Amino acid sequence: MIESYVDDILKKAHDAFFELSKQREDTVNAALESLAELIDKNREKIKKINAIDVENAKKNNLKSALIDRLILNDKRIGGIIESIEVVKKLKCPVGEVIEGWRLENGLSIEKVRVPIGTIGIIYESRPNVTIDAAILTLKSLNSAVLKGGSEAINSNRLLSELLKEALEKNNLNPDTIGFLDTTDRTAVNIMLKSDKYIDAIVPRGGEGLVKFVSQNATMPVIKHDKGLCHTYIDKDANIKKALDIAFNAKVQRPGVCNAMETLLVHRAIAEKFLKAFKPLMDKAEVELRGCKKTLEFIDVKEAKEEDWQTEYLDLILSIKVVESADEAIEHINKYGSKHSEAIVTENYSTAERFLNEVDASCVYVNASTRFTDGGVFGFGAEIGISTNKLHARGPVGLKELTTYKYKIRGDGQIRQ
Repeated sequence: MIESYVDDILKKAHDAFFELSKQREDTVNAALESLAELIDKNREKIKKINAIDVENAKKNNLKSALIDRLILNDKRIGGIIESIEVVKKLKCPVGEVIEGWRLENGLSIEKVRVPIGTIGIIYESRPNVTIDAAILTLKSLNSAVLKGGSEAINSNRLLSELLKEALEKNNLNPDTIGFLDTTDRTAVNIMLKSDKYIDAIVPRGGEGLVKFVSQNATMPVIKHDKGLCHTYIDKDANIKKALDIAFNAKVQRPGVCNAMETLLVHRAIAEKFLKAFKPLMDKAEVELRGCKKTLEFIDVKEAKEEDWQTEYLDLILSIKVVESADEAIEHINKYGSKHSEAIVTENYSTAERFLNEVDASCVYVNASTRFTDGGVFGFGAEIGISTNKLHARGPVGLKELTTYKYKIRGDGQIRQ
Protein backbone atom coordinates (compact mmCIF):
# COMPACT_ATOMS: atom_id res chain seq x y z
CA MET A 1 0.00 0.00 0.00
CA ILE A 2 2.63 2.56 1.08
CA GLU A 3 4.90 1.54 -1.81
CA SER A 4 2.24 2.21 -4.47
CA TYR A 5 1.19 5.47 -2.74
CA VAL A 6 4.74 6.88 -2.67
CA ASP A 7 5.57 5.61 -6.15
CA ASP A 8 2.48 7.33 -7.57
CA ILE A 9 3.37 10.71 -6.07
CA LEU A 10 7.00 10.43 -7.21
CA LYS A 11 6.00 9.54 -10.77
CA LYS A 12 3.47 12.38 -10.97
CA ALA A 13 6.04 14.92 -9.74
CA HIS A 14 8.61 13.56 -12.19
CA ASP A 15 6.17 13.90 -15.11
CA ALA A 16 5.08 17.36 -13.93
CA PHE A 17 8.69 18.58 -14.12
CA PHE A 18 8.63 18.39 -17.91
CA GLU A 19 5.44 20.46 -17.97
CA LEU A 20 6.88 23.06 -15.59
CA SER A 21 10.08 23.46 -17.60
CA LYS A 22 7.98 24.90 -20.46
CA GLN A 23 6.23 27.51 -18.31
CA ARG A 24 6.84 31.25 -18.43
CA GLU A 25 8.34 32.94 -15.40
CA ASP A 26 5.34 35.25 -15.01
CA THR A 27 3.05 32.21 -14.63
CA VAL A 28 5.20 30.90 -11.79
CA ASN A 29 5.28 34.37 -10.22
CA ALA A 30 1.47 34.52 -10.36
CA ALA A 31 1.31 31.20 -8.51
CA LEU A 32 3.70 32.51 -5.86
CA GLU A 33 1.58 35.64 -5.45
CA SER A 34 -1.54 33.48 -5.02
CA LEU A 35 0.29 31.40 -2.42
CA ALA A 36 1.25 34.48 -0.40
CA GLU A 37 -2.36 35.67 -0.47
CA LEU A 38 -3.71 32.27 0.60
CA ILE A 39 -1.28 32.01 3.52
CA ASP A 40 -2.16 35.52 4.68
CA LYS A 41 -5.88 34.79 4.34
CA ASN A 42 -5.55 31.54 6.33
CA ARG A 43 -3.36 32.83 9.17
CA GLU A 44 -5.79 31.88 11.93
CA LYS A 45 -6.39 28.43 10.48
CA ILE A 46 -2.63 27.83 10.15
CA LYS A 47 -2.03 28.83 13.78
CA LYS A 48 -4.93 26.66 14.98
CA ILE A 49 -3.71 23.58 13.11
CA ASN A 50 -0.10 24.25 14.11
CA ALA A 51 -1.16 24.40 17.78
CA ILE A 52 -2.24 20.75 17.49
CA ASP A 53 1.27 19.74 16.37
CA VAL A 54 2.88 21.82 19.13
CA GLU A 55 0.64 20.29 21.79
CA ASN A 56 1.38 16.76 20.52
CA ALA A 57 5.11 17.55 20.54
CA LYS A 58 4.91 18.63 24.18
CA LYS A 59 3.00 15.46 25.09
CA ASN A 60 5.71 13.41 23.39
CA ASN A 61 8.41 15.28 25.35
CA LEU A 62 10.24 16.65 22.32
CA LYS A 63 13.24 18.85 23.07
CA SER A 64 12.43 22.53 23.55
CA ALA A 65 14.61 23.37 20.53
CA LEU A 66 12.52 21.10 18.30
CA ILE A 67 9.28 22.57 19.65
CA ASP A 68 10.60 26.07 18.95
CA ARG A 69 11.29 25.10 15.33
CA LEU A 70 7.79 23.70 15.06
CA ILE A 71 5.90 26.84 16.08
CA LEU A 72 4.12 28.99 13.48
CA ASN A 73 3.10 32.31 15.05
CA ASP A 74 2.15 35.58 13.35
CA LYS A 75 5.77 36.68 13.10
CA ARG A 76 6.88 33.45 11.42
CA ILE A 77 3.87 33.36 9.12
CA GLY A 78 4.75 36.93 8.17
CA GLY A 79 8.30 35.76 7.50
CA ILE A 80 7.01 33.01 5.21
CA ILE A 81 4.96 35.54 3.22
CA GLU A 82 7.97 37.86 3.01
CA SER A 83 10.12 34.99 1.69
CA ILE A 84 7.57 34.28 -1.03
CA GLU A 85 7.56 37.94 -2.06
CA VAL A 86 11.37 38.09 -2.19
CA VAL A 87 11.67 34.89 -4.23
CA LYS A 88 8.96 36.10 -6.60
CA LYS A 89 11.04 39.21 -7.37
CA LEU A 90 14.26 37.26 -7.97
CA LYS A 91 15.16 36.41 -11.54
CA CYS A 92 14.83 32.75 -12.49
CA PRO A 93 18.40 31.53 -13.16
CA VAL A 94 17.32 28.97 -15.77
CA GLY A 95 18.58 29.86 -19.26
CA GLU A 96 21.50 31.97 -17.99
CA VAL A 97 24.55 31.56 -20.21
CA ILE A 98 27.38 30.82 -17.78
CA GLU A 99 30.00 31.04 -20.53
CA GLY A 100 30.27 30.62 -24.28
CA TRP A 101 32.92 30.31 -26.98
CA ARG A 102 33.45 29.42 -30.64
CA LEU A 103 35.82 26.72 -31.88
CA GLU A 104 38.12 27.11 -34.88
CA ASN A 105 35.83 24.80 -36.85
CA GLY A 106 32.92 27.20 -36.35
CA LEU A 107 31.04 25.27 -33.66
CA SER A 108 29.40 27.63 -31.14
CA ILE A 109 29.31 26.27 -27.55
CA GLU A 110 27.28 27.68 -24.65
CA LYS A 111 27.21 26.47 -21.05
CA VAL A 112 23.65 27.16 -19.88
CA ARG A 113 21.86 26.84 -16.53
CA VAL A 114 19.03 24.28 -16.44
CA PRO A 115 16.86 22.87 -13.61
CA ILE A 116 18.10 19.79 -11.77
CA GLY A 117 14.74 18.03 -12.29
CA THR A 118 12.74 16.47 -9.48
CA ILE A 119 14.12 17.13 -6.00
CA GLY A 120 13.21 15.07 -2.95
CA ILE A 121 13.27 16.97 0.35
CA ILE A 122 13.14 15.15 3.70
CA TYR A 123 12.91 17.42 6.72
CA GLU A 124 12.08 17.49 10.41
CA SER A 125 10.14 19.88 12.65
CA ARG A 126 10.09 23.11 10.67
CA PRO A 127 6.81 23.43 8.73
CA ASN A 128 8.10 26.62 7.06
CA VAL A 129 10.42 24.34 5.06
CA THR A 130 7.32 23.12 3.21
CA ILE A 131 6.92 26.59 1.74
CA ASP A 132 10.62 27.46 1.42
CA ALA A 133 11.29 24.26 -0.51
CA ALA A 134 8.24 24.69 -2.73
CA ILE A 135 8.84 28.30 -3.74
CA LEU A 136 12.53 27.77 -4.51
CA THR A 137 11.94 24.64 -6.56
CA LEU A 138 9.07 26.27 -8.44
CA LYS A 139 11.01 29.44 -9.21
CA SER A 140 13.98 27.41 -10.49
CA LEU A 141 11.55 25.30 -12.58
CA ASN A 142 12.14 22.10 -10.62
CA SER A 143 9.43 19.81 -9.32
CA ALA A 144 9.66 18.48 -5.77
CA VAL A 145 8.46 15.76 -3.44
CA LEU A 146 8.26 16.80 0.21
CA LYS A 147 8.43 14.45 3.21
CA GLY A 148 8.11 16.29 6.51
CA GLY A 149 8.41 14.84 9.99
CA SER A 150 5.50 13.26 11.84
CA GLU A 151 5.70 16.00 14.51
CA ALA A 152 4.56 18.61 11.93
CA ILE A 153 2.17 16.46 9.88
CA ASN A 154 -0.93 18.64 10.43
CA SER A 155 0.84 21.92 9.68
CA ASN A 156 2.59 20.50 6.62
CA ARG A 157 -0.66 18.99 5.30
CA LEU A 158 -2.45 22.34 5.44
CA LEU A 159 0.42 24.24 3.83
CA SER A 160 0.65 21.67 1.04
CA GLU A 161 -3.08 22.07 0.40
CA LEU A 162 -2.62 25.83 0.04
CA LEU A 163 0.29 25.17 -2.35
CA LYS A 164 -1.84 22.96 -4.58
CA GLU A 165 -4.64 25.53 -4.54
CA ALA A 166 -2.22 28.25 -5.68
CA LEU A 167 -0.90 26.04 -8.50
CA GLU A 168 -4.35 25.07 -9.73
CA LYS A 169 -5.54 28.68 -9.62
CA ASN A 170 -2.77 29.56 -12.10
CA ASN A 171 -3.21 26.53 -14.38
CA LEU A 172 -0.06 24.78 -13.14
CA ASN A 173 -0.05 21.06 -12.47
CA PRO A 174 -0.77 20.55 -8.73
CA ASP A 175 1.43 17.43 -8.81
CA THR A 176 4.48 19.67 -9.42
CA ILE A 177 4.96 19.84 -5.64
CA GLY A 178 4.18 16.39 -4.27
CA PHE A 179 3.56 15.96 -0.55
CA LEU A 180 3.82 12.58 1.16
CA ASP A 181 0.92 12.75 3.59
CA THR A 182 2.05 9.90 5.80
CA THR A 183 3.93 9.33 9.04
CA ASP A 184 5.10 5.91 7.85
CA ARG A 185 8.91 5.99 7.87
CA THR A 186 8.94 3.43 5.08
CA ALA A 187 8.16 6.33 2.76
CA VAL A 188 11.67 7.70 3.30
CA ASN A 189 13.26 4.36 2.40
CA ILE A 190 11.24 4.22 -0.81
CA MET A 191 12.27 7.77 -1.76
CA LEU A 192 15.94 6.99 -1.25
CA LYS A 193 15.82 4.15 -3.79
CA SER A 194 13.72 6.00 -6.37
CA ASP A 195 16.49 7.47 -8.54
CA LYS A 196 14.39 6.86 -11.65
CA TYR A 197 12.09 9.64 -10.44
CA ILE A 198 14.23 11.77 -8.08
CA ASP A 199 17.31 13.54 -9.46
CA ALA A 200 18.67 14.86 -6.13
CA ILE A 201 17.64 14.60 -2.51
CA VAL A 202 18.00 17.05 0.38
CA PRO A 203 17.93 15.84 4.01
CA ARG A 204 17.23 18.68 6.42
CA GLY A 205 17.15 17.63 10.04
CA GLY A 206 19.20 16.03 12.77
CA GLU A 207 22.55 14.31 12.38
CA GLY A 208 20.90 10.89 12.38
CA LEU A 209 18.59 11.72 9.47
CA VAL A 210 21.38 13.22 7.38
CA LYS A 211 23.65 10.24 7.99
CA PHE A 212 20.90 7.76 7.12
CA VAL A 213 20.01 9.55 3.88
CA SER A 214 23.66 9.94 2.86
CA GLN A 215 24.35 6.24 3.41
CA ASN A 216 21.22 4.93 1.68
CA ALA A 217 20.33 7.30 -1.16
CA THR A 218 20.84 6.10 -4.73
CA MET A 219 20.78 9.68 -6.07
CA PRO A 220 23.04 12.69 -5.32
CA VAL A 221 22.56 14.16 -1.83
CA ILE A 222 22.72 17.86 -1.00
CA LYS A 223 23.47 17.56 2.72
CA HIS A 224 22.17 19.93 5.35
CA ASP A 225 24.46 18.48 8.01
CA LYS A 226 24.79 19.41 11.68
CA GLY A 227 25.98 22.86 12.64
CA LEU A 228 28.88 22.46 15.04
CA CYS A 229 29.86 26.14 14.83
CA HIS A 230 32.77 27.87 16.59
CA THR A 231 33.64 31.45 17.49
CA TYR A 232 37.32 32.20 18.11
CA ILE A 233 38.20 35.24 20.25
CA ASP A 234 41.68 36.25 19.12
CA LYS A 235 44.29 37.97 21.30
CA ASP A 236 43.73 41.13 19.22
CA ALA A 237 39.95 41.14 19.65
CA ASN A 238 37.92 44.12 20.79
CA ILE A 239 36.45 42.86 24.08
CA LYS A 240 33.08 44.62 23.77
CA LYS A 241 32.66 43.45 20.19
CA ALA A 242 33.66 39.92 21.18
CA LEU A 243 31.17 39.77 24.07
CA ASP A 244 28.31 40.98 21.87
CA ILE A 245 29.11 38.56 19.04
CA ALA A 246 29.62 35.51 21.25
CA PHE A 247 26.46 36.23 23.23
CA ASN A 248 24.38 36.58 20.07
CA ALA A 249 25.85 33.47 18.46
CA LYS A 250 24.92 31.32 21.49
CA VAL A 251 21.81 32.86 23.01
CA GLN A 252 19.76 34.59 20.30
CA ARG A 253 18.33 31.26 19.09
CA PRO A 254 20.29 28.29 20.48
CA GLY A 255 18.25 25.55 18.79
CA VAL A 256 19.30 26.31 15.21
CA CYS A 257 22.18 25.01 13.10
CA ASN A 258 24.08 28.32 12.88
CA ALA A 259 24.25 28.86 16.65
CA MET A 260 27.68 28.67 18.32
CA GLU A 261 28.42 25.40 20.13
CA THR A 262 32.11 25.90 21.02
CA LEU A 263 33.91 29.09 22.04
CA LEU A 264 37.67 29.30 21.51
CA VAL A 265 39.61 31.99 23.37
CA HIS A 266 43.28 32.99 23.03
CA ARG A 267 45.12 32.60 26.35
CA ALA A 268 46.43 36.18 26.20
CA ILE A 269 42.90 37.57 26.43
CA ALA A 270 41.19 34.66 28.20
CA GLU A 271 41.10 35.99 31.77
CA LYS A 272 39.72 39.40 30.85
CA PHE A 273 37.21 38.04 28.35
CA LEU A 274 35.95 35.01 30.28
CA LYS A 275 35.42 36.90 33.55
CA ALA A 276 33.22 39.37 31.64
CA PHE A 277 31.53 36.64 29.58
CA LYS A 278 30.49 34.24 32.36
CA PRO A 279 28.02 36.64 34.08
CA LEU A 280 26.30 37.16 30.72
CA MET A 281 25.96 33.41 30.26
CA ASP A 282 24.78 32.92 33.85
CA LYS A 283 22.06 35.50 33.33
CA ALA A 284 20.99 33.76 30.11
CA GLU A 285 21.03 30.40 31.96
CA VAL A 286 23.66 28.91 29.67
CA GLU A 287 25.52 25.89 31.06
CA LEU A 288 29.27 26.31 30.45
CA ARG A 289 31.76 23.46 30.06
CA GLY A 290 35.41 24.42 29.87
CA CYS A 291 38.81 22.86 29.31
CA LYS A 292 41.35 22.71 32.14
CA LYS A 293 42.81 26.09 31.11
CA THR A 294 39.31 27.63 31.20
CA LEU A 295 38.90 26.43 34.78
CA GLU A 296 41.92 28.57 35.74
CA PHE A 297 39.84 31.69 35.06
CA ILE A 298 36.18 30.79 35.72
CA ASP A 299 34.36 28.16 37.75
CA VAL A 300 32.51 25.91 35.29
CA LYS A 301 31.94 22.23 34.62
CA GLU A 302 34.97 20.54 33.02
CA ALA A 303 34.53 19.72 29.33
CA LYS A 304 35.12 16.21 28.01
CA GLU A 305 36.27 15.07 24.58
CA GLU A 306 32.68 14.43 23.51
CA ASP A 307 31.81 18.10 24.13
CA TRP A 308 34.04 19.20 21.24
CA GLN A 309 32.04 16.83 19.01
CA THR A 310 28.54 17.80 20.17
CA GLU A 311 25.95 20.01 18.51
CA TYR A 312 23.95 20.89 21.62
CA LEU A 313 21.09 22.86 20.02
CA ASP A 314 20.49 24.07 23.55
CA LEU A 315 21.71 26.54 26.16
CA ILE A 316 24.99 24.69 26.62
CA LEU A 317 28.40 25.95 25.49
CA SER A 318 31.85 24.36 25.54
CA ILE A 319 34.89 26.62 25.97
CA LYS A 320 38.52 25.94 25.06
CA VAL A 321 41.48 28.23 25.74
CA VAL A 322 44.05 28.07 22.93
CA GLU A 323 47.64 29.29 22.67
CA SER A 324 47.42 30.68 19.14
CA ALA A 325 45.28 31.28 16.07
CA ASP A 326 46.93 28.21 14.57
CA GLU A 327 45.60 26.04 17.41
CA ALA A 328 42.13 27.55 16.99
CA ILE A 329 42.12 26.82 13.26
CA GLU A 330 43.42 23.30 13.87
CA HIS A 331 40.65 22.65 16.43
CA ILE A 332 37.94 23.95 14.09
CA ASN A 333 39.15 21.91 11.14
CA LYS A 334 39.25 18.80 13.36
CA TYR A 335 35.87 19.13 15.07
CA GLY A 336 33.84 21.52 12.91
CA SER A 337 31.01 20.37 10.64
CA LYS A 338 32.03 22.71 7.78
CA HIS A 339 29.01 24.90 8.44
CA SER A 340 29.81 28.35 9.90
CA GLU A 341 32.88 29.57 11.79
CA ALA A 342 33.85 33.01 13.11
CA ILE A 343 36.86 34.94 14.36
CA VAL A 344 36.79 38.15 16.38
CA THR A 345 39.97 40.15 15.87
CA GLU A 346 41.29 43.58 14.91
CA ASN A 347 44.36 42.03 13.28
CA TYR A 348 43.92 42.05 9.50
CA SER A 349 46.50 39.38 8.69
CA THR A 350 45.12 36.98 11.33
CA ALA A 351 41.60 37.54 10.01
CA GLU A 352 42.65 36.81 6.43
CA ARG A 353 44.51 33.68 7.48
CA PHE A 354 41.42 32.48 9.33
CA LEU A 355 39.24 33.14 6.27
CA ASN A 356 41.62 31.23 4.02
CA GLU A 357 42.54 28.28 6.24
CA VAL A 358 39.26 27.36 7.96
CA ASP A 359 37.38 24.64 6.06
CA ALA A 360 33.71 25.68 6.21
CA SER A 361 30.96 26.83 3.89
CA CYS A 362 30.69 30.21 5.66
CA VAL A 363 33.57 31.92 7.49
CA TYR A 364 33.05 35.21 9.37
CA VAL A 365 35.26 38.00 10.65
CA ASN A 366 33.82 40.12 13.48
CA ALA A 367 30.24 38.90 13.01
CA SER A 368 27.91 36.29 14.49
CA THR A 369 27.51 32.89 12.83
CA ARG A 370 23.76 33.42 13.15
CA PHE A 371 23.77 35.26 9.80
CA THR A 372 24.17 32.03 7.80
CA ASP A 373 20.71 31.97 6.30
CA GLY A 374 19.34 32.07 2.76
CA GLY A 375 16.92 34.87 3.60
CA VAL A 376 19.67 36.99 5.19
CA PHE A 377 22.00 36.34 2.23
CA GLY A 378 19.34 37.70 -0.14
CA PHE A 379 18.16 34.34 -1.53
CA GLY A 380 14.61 34.90 -0.23
CA ALA A 381 14.61 31.43 1.34
CA GLU A 382 16.76 28.33 1.40
CA ILE A 383 16.40 24.60 0.96
CA GLY A 384 19.05 24.20 3.64
CA ILE A 385 22.68 24.99 4.46
CA SER A 386 24.80 22.61 2.42
CA THR A 387 27.97 21.35 4.07
CA ASN A 388 28.88 19.55 0.83
CA LYS A 389 31.79 20.69 -1.30
CA LEU A 390 30.00 19.60 -4.50
CA HIS A 391 27.87 20.93 -6.13
CA ALA A 392 26.33 23.38 -3.67
CA ARG A 393 27.88 24.84 -0.52
CA GLY A 394 26.34 27.12 2.11
CA PRO A 395 22.74 28.40 1.84
CA VAL A 396 21.01 26.62 -1.05
CA GLY A 397 19.01 29.11 -3.09
CA LEU A 398 17.82 29.33 -6.69
CA LYS A 399 21.17 28.99 -8.47
CA GLU A 400 22.15 26.04 -6.29
CA LEU A 401 19.01 24.26 -7.55
CA THR A 402 20.29 24.34 -11.11
CA THR A 403 22.83 22.36 -13.04
CA TYR A 404 24.00 23.08 -16.59
CA LYS A 405 24.05 21.68 -20.07
CA TYR A 406 26.16 22.50 -23.12
CA LYS A 407 24.36 23.78 -26.18
CA ILE A 408 26.38 23.30 -29.35
CA ARG A 409 25.34 24.93 -32.62
CA GLY A 410 26.91 23.99 -35.94
CA ASP A 411 26.47 24.32 -39.68
CA GLY A 412 27.19 20.87 -41.01
CA GLN A 413 30.52 20.24 -39.20
CA ILE A 414 31.71 16.61 -38.99
CA ARG A 415 34.66 15.28 -37.03
CA GLN A 416 37.59 14.14 -39.15
